[in-house]
Amino acid sequence: MKISIITVCWNSATTIEKTIKSVQSQDYPDLEYIIVDGQSKDSTLEIIKKYSNVITKWVSEPDKGLYDAMNKGIDMATGDYIGIVNADDTFYDENTISNVVSFLKANNVEASIGDIVQHREDDQIVRRYSAKNWSPEKLKIGFMPAHPAIFFRKDLFNTLGNYSLDFKIAADYELIIRYFLKQQISWKYSGITTHKMLMGGVSSSGYESYKKVSEEIIKALRMNEIPFQAWRIKSRFIWKIFGFLKRK
Repeated sequence: MKISIITVCWNSATTIEKTIKSVQSQDYPDLEYIIVDGQSKDSTLEIIKKYSNVITKWVSEPDKGLYDAMNKGIDMATGDYIGIVNADDTFYDENTISNVVSFLKANNVEASIGDIVQHREDDQIVRRYSAKNWSPEKLKIGFMPAHPAIFFRKDLFNTLGNYSLDFKIAADYELIIRYFLKQQISWKYSGITTHKMLMGGVSSSGYESYKKVSEEIIKALRMNEIPFQAWRIKSRFIWKIFGFLKRK
């Protein structure tokens, strides 16, 4: 089973080497690694070129944003399944891909869902994000599994479409709605912790960001003709705060 891993980056010189090394450390041999760079102005390209023995394919050119770059990577991929590791994140350990492959071989599913941990810049883990109790119905109230912890069968993108460029920060949410709720693809929770993610990001930074994400979630549900209650999505910020205070 061949696995394609995609990293999208732009001016990521401070973090991308660590990301590449985490791919390099994987003990699974049949791995294709693709990097899509948005024509970085810093030393990102020099770092990419340094690891030509690790990176299978890479491109550096202007794009229309994060999800356009992801789509480019998907179109370049030739693996049976596709996974993502962001340019400021790493795989959890060197066995991550081999563990995922073992799970996929044992379970005939179109997608596997795992867990992630989030950490600060000093590597201290501050949150464990588990999908153990997640189900597609929770998409209707604004909750999805960690996007990078999902490994999708490649042919899903060919038949059901790539990330929609109609969304600025929630195209991953829309794709998951389309795949899991509308098309009802087969999936299973793996229980595997797949990634270590740096705290922060486009869609996880404060109330204004939550407000924008909520608007796009509502748009995604309407686009896919999924019945929902808007107030439950808009109130998800309160539950996030409650969960954070409870962890404190």
